[in-house]
Amino acid sequence: MYQYDQYDHLIVRERIAQYRDQVRRRLADELTEAEFLPLRLQNGLYMQRHAYMLRIAVPYGLLASKQMRMFAHIARKYDRGYGHFTTRQNIQFNWIELEQTPDILTDLASVEMHAVQTSGNCIRNVTSDEYAGVAADEIIDPRPYAEVLRQWSTFHPEFIALPRKFKIAINGAKQDRAAIAVHDIGLTVVHNDAGDIGFKVMVGGGMGRTPILGTVIREFLPREHLLTYIEAVMRVYNQYGRRDNKYKARIKILLKAIGAEEFTRQVEAEWVDLKGTEQTLTLEEMERVIAYFQPHAYKQLPNIEQTEAATNKAFSNWLLRNVKTHKQDGYAIVVLSVKKTGVPPGDATAEQMDFMADLADRYSFGELRITHEQNVVLADVEQSKLFALWQEVKAHGLATPNIGLLTDMICCPGGDFCSLANAKSLPIAAAIAERFDNLDFQHDIGDIELNISGCINACGHHHVGNIGILGVDKDGSEWYQVSIGGAQGNDAAIGKIIGPSFSALQMPEVIGRLLQVYVKERVEGERFVDTAQRLGIAPFKEFVYATPITDAGRLVGEDEYV
Repeated sequence: MYQYDQYDHLIVRERIAQYRDQVRRRLADELTEAEFLPLRLQNGLYMQRHAYMLRIAVPYGLLASKQMRMFAHIARKYDRGYGHFTTRQNIQFNWIELEQTPDILTDLASVEMHAVQTSGNCIRNVTSDEYAGVAADEIIDPRPYAEVLRQWSTFHPEFIALPRKFKIAINGAKQDRAAIAVHDIGLTVVHNDAGDIGFKVMVGGGMGRTPILGTVIREFLPREHLLTYIEAVMRVYNQYGRRDNKYKARIKILLKAIGAEEFTRQVEAEWVDLKGTEQTLTLEEMERVIAYFQPHAYKQLPNIEQTEAATNKAFSNWLLRNVKTHKQDGYAIVVLSVKKTGVPPGDATAEQMDFMADLADRYSFGELRITHEQNVVLADVEQSKLFALWQEVKAHGLATPNIGLLTDMICCPGGDFCSLANAKSLPIAAAIAERFDNLDFQHDIGDIELNISGCINACGHHHVGNIGILGVDKDGSEWYQVSIGGAQGNDAAIGKIIGPSFSALQMPEVIGRLLQVYVKERVEGERFVDTAQRLGIAPFKEFVYATPITDAGRLVGEDEYV
């Protein structure tokens, strides 16, 4: 994995020193909160309902074991003993004291990490496939290109004050596991007819108030032009993106306003002056970066049958859901589920983080990955060690065999923490998980993605959930809007709202009714999303609203919904 060079160390040290003085001035009332706001946001510090929240960058989701141990240290020393993995492959801590934040950043720098550009109107953390480098369907490893983008975008003087935040995702496999269609720029590695490596460039995706799938503006961009072409896109956006209304400031709004054809024309015109400049990626530069991501020293091992699975149903279920195919014979990819029933999705304790770091050292070359589904991956586990690993993981609450199932929910912190939220997300996730905490039932339902957001900002990616739940406000009360048919990946789709919203207590029954329609109407081999897209929302809506849903001991009719 990439290691800091002298320039990385220098800019991080200088930023910490600058920020430490800014905090001192704020605590001494030499800076007002309004003056301090943009300064703290540049360092990933938000003010939430109860305390400050610090978001730490995990570039393309890749962690060394020492970095995971640092998260455990921060959780114990500066927070309340846990952290929250996010849909941007980052981690955030929700109970931070302002005066301690410079020390936290100093601790992070000791393991080559920072919180720069995890907030603000800049290019945020570049995300990628959590199986990058080991996926069986990979075309090329996208991580070197994600690293090049990270280096290029960090403190880029031209793009540090964009009209709005900007997110880039890159996928290097046949199957999109980076959700590129809902990013401001989504990149897919492709080959042209001559076998050259390049990228399909998609622009203008996003969720929030205006959910839109990105538009392909270039089918093949030669590898060496990655930075110059993205710079051309950024320049068009930076010049013409709206700054008068933050709700209409994203690049998706600009592209929609002027049309994809005109937007592409402007990008191509801007690119004329950038193509061939010093930002063109030379073969030597790419070889330098690729050297950081060389395959590990894999043993020559055969693929083996997991004989214990024949007599151990729990282990068999775990193999089915949490173990993925590795491109190297004799190895497997293991997903540690951070979605045990009774625990907020994505939350991990300091003890669990230390334990995962220890597992990485003993089983997976000292590396871990954070997924945008808020789980953690050990990417390089010998197949002969899977049963031993499972026994250890089970004892620490990280072996729930639910990856891709109903209780593997994406969920933002919602109104319990976030001051932007209209409603709480975590209690809804807990109630649904408890209602359907039957693994036999979940395995029968099969692959399904349930995503929950506490507000329209869509940090829980509800728009692309097979079932999406959005917290809304009704006269000061918390209600929940439901959509179905959304999807991420190669067949990305935006879900459609089924009708009026529901109270918190009604939500488990609503999910139950949606699943009943699916079970009744599915054909062999169909996932929930397939059935929902084939039938449309009508039969689901009809059944969900057909009879009143009991709410806190009373019957609530459809006329009482939002």
